[in-house]
Amino acid sequence: MAAFGGFAAACCAVLLAAVLLFSAPSTTEAYDSLDPNGNITIKWDIISWTPDGYVATVTMFNYQQFRHISAPGWQLGWSWAKKEVIWSMVGAMATEQGDCSKFKRSPPHCCKKEPNIVDLLPGTPFNQQIANCCKAGVIRTFNQDPANAASSFQISVGVAGNTNRTVKVPKMFTLKAPGPGYTCGRAIVGMPTKFYSSDGRRATQALMTWDVACTYSQFLAQKTPTCCVSLSSFYNDTTANCPTCSCGCQNNVTHPGSCVNDNSPYLRSAINGPGKITGQPLVQCTPHMCPIKIHWHVKLNYKDYWRVKVTITNLNYRMNYSDWNLVAQHPNFDSTTKVFSFNYKPLTPYGDGINDTAIFWGRKFYNDVLKQAGPLGNAQSEVLMRKDSETFTLDKGWAFPRRVYFNGDSCVMPSPDSYP
Repeated sequence: MAAFGGFAAACCAVLLAAVLLFSAPSTTEAYDSLDPNGNITIKWDIISWTPDGYVATVTMFNYQQFRHISAPGWQLGWSWAKKEVIWSMVGAMATEQGDCSKFKRSPPHCCKKEPNIVDLLPGTPFNQQIANCCKAGVIRTFNQDPANAASSFQISVGVAGNTNRTVKVPKMFTLKAPGPGYTCGRAIVGMPTKFYSSDGRRATQALMTWDVACTYSQFLAQKTPTCCVSLSSFYNDTTANCPTCSCGCQNNVTHPGSCVNDNSPYLRSAINGPGKITGQPLVQCTPHMCPIKIHWHVKLNYKDYWRVKVTITNLNYRMNYSDWNLVAQHPNFDSTTKVFSFNYKPLTPYGDGINDTAIFWGRKFYNDVLKQAGPLGNAQSEVLMRKDSETFTLDKGWAFPRRVYFNGDSCVMPSPDSYP
């Protein structure tokens, strides 16, 4: 086991940027035009043979532009091709051991045909860690936090065969993040991964590498949307509100306890009710019933510039959104001059020639956590853009975004007929 732990540290000095190119989504349902190549790639690298199997490093790379895996984190599953068992793990664990009664001495870590694996928590003892592990299953995006855009663990597999010909690739991979939404393709044999020493002067490579691509579908993740958009402007008193029932039509009449009024005398007891332990959402009662509302306000019109104020409001009383992000599409983003309170990065989903999409996220220790519904449950910023004399206009809703996403999910927009 000491050798196994030492091998773990040596083989997991992985250069995150020197891995697979993006894999294309496998289904049209998971296709997103703003992130056409987005997926989570799982690399299963066999790094040594054992008397009855092998030791492998398993790494999940988040190649999605703006969708991360938040708490309570990922759950990875698969089905063994034969009668394999997991002797031991470093950096993760199986949630159930299963029936290991046929092993008389030193029972395996897991004997289930379809194991379910979860990440370890921060603060795990060092002798149980490898690089990129122990983040409670949270994986960030490369755009926001490239140092935390991967998650790894090491696994010792037995009763598996110990040659390239006798070992079998696992089947039926599943990824929950933390709920449904991802569909994984079959594992394919890939080019062996190379591992570089800390000084970059020596490279070793995996004995075998299997690759699995998992793509996301918002339709699989939840039955209803999770956010909506409202619009207003300085030149019109009209506000285009979030459409009614944007995120469902449940209310306290049809579904008692599904929402609470912000001025209710029972607000505190509702928040601390039975659903708090299970993480059941408790949203503020609104006509749209969305936990997240984004408001886009055209604030000022200068001679050479124009200014927009963006406000994100959390209406969920039981959830903070850590490391949130907002993606918006507007044809004038190519002339963005200054963003005042958010981090900003242009996205180019259609190639380098078109820059009409931007990702915004909070600044560390300032507004990177969108707190639960209440006085502090909002984040806002202003965006200053230079005018393009050939395209700029305040007519026909041109100043409003075409599409808006929050944490990777598309938000419901008002009808164009209602635009100010």
